Amino acid sequence: MRTGKSDMSGWLVRPAGGHLWAVLGVVLAACAGHAARVAPGGGMDNAIVVRAARTWLDGGSPYDDPHFLYLPSAVLAAVPQALLPAGVLRVLVPCAVTALLALAWACALRLHRVPLGSRLAVLGLTGLTLGFAPFGHLVRLGNWTVTAAVALPLCLLLASRGRWTAAGAVIGAAVALKPLLAPVVLLFVFAGRWRALAAAVLVPALASGAAALAMPDPAGFFTRTLPFLLHGDDGFVRLYEASPAAVLPRLGVPQPLAQGLAAAGACAGVLCAYRRWRRADPGPLRLAETGAGLMLAAFLVSRPSYDHYLLVALPLLLAGLPYAGSVARGVWFWIALVPQVPGTGWPWLESERRRAFRDAFTLCVLAVTVARQARSGAADSGGAVVPPERAPEPERAPAAPF
Repeated sequence: MRTGKSDMSGWLVRPAGGHLWAVLGVVLAACAGHAARVAPGGGMDNAIVVRAARTWLDGGSPYDDPHFLYLPSAVLAAVPQALLPAGVLRVLVPCAVTALLALAWACALRLHRVPLGSRLAVLGLTGLTLGFAPFGHLVRLGNWTVTAAVALPLCLLLASRGRWTAAGAVIGAAVALKPLLAPVVLLFVFAGRWRALAAAVLVPALASGAAALAMPDPAGFFTRTLPFLLHGDDGFVRLYEASPAAVLPRLGVPQPLAQGLAAAGACAGVLCAYRRWRRADPGPLRLAETGAGLMLAAFLVSRPSYDHYLLVALPLLLAGLPYAGSVARGVWFWIALVPQVPGTGWPWLESERRRAFRDAFTLCVLAVTVARQARSGAADSGGAVVPPERAPEPERAPAAPF
């Protein structure tokens, strides 16, 4: 990519001033502080995890709660939270989620070779915090989706540096906590990285198998949670789901037809992700767009599918802004984000129970926009982002011999 002063990319990768960092610090602190005030116990979703761990400590089955959508290994991982006082969780969880989202953004930037001290690093995270509603929702909920939001860019960063087995282990650890990133194993299949695939499968399998032996209901995830994930037959949850399979029936589309359309869209998304990988152009956009495409395709058909799931894919796409031809350079990328701007009143969609229509619009438009990358390549997507102050000097003509 170009980093000259006349190019916007050059301005983005230049070092950010101290005032921008101060603004970012205030924004992140305000986001975490607000969540600590309004989210008792560290958030509603975090309370589900903590309650499940406490149930297990008391000798019960965590899967008695149908909203506990995690593997058995997550129960043991949640035990430290279950042992902490509610007052500590109320402050600790929003701060931890905010810090992990910042780490996810940093990994996405490094995948695209963008300096962590750049203007894009500061302005991008500030924009996500202030201008993307699911960011604040995830901080307030304390949902473990944040582990997937960190693991995906970290996995792709490791893969970009040739450390595929470590990348597979990262995905496996994330799946052991929450099975959200399971579709990413297809990336290892596309790339023919079988050791990475084995790591991604074995880590959660072994961790969950060992944890299940300590559960009073070892098969609870398969007998209770998996059917819930496949059918999403919960009236309360359905109102907040963003997948077409949940939204279209609310518009009068028959349920079987809605599920068929969602499945067809997901299959098309996976095919486009495969074609994007096969295009094999150099640079980080290949990994980022393939990984994001797989996850967006999965969100089209997964039940449930919430707005904060978008934070798994969005930082990867936004961090590619300095590259010509990237998804973030397209107008439809920004159109997709318009419904997620906080504070905007949308007629007949103001209710929290109707915001799923806005989330579905964002999900579908983003999925289509990323899928289109399978056929439209970037002009210089292979160029490395180089800070202007460290840009290589032009080659000089050799001196004439004596």
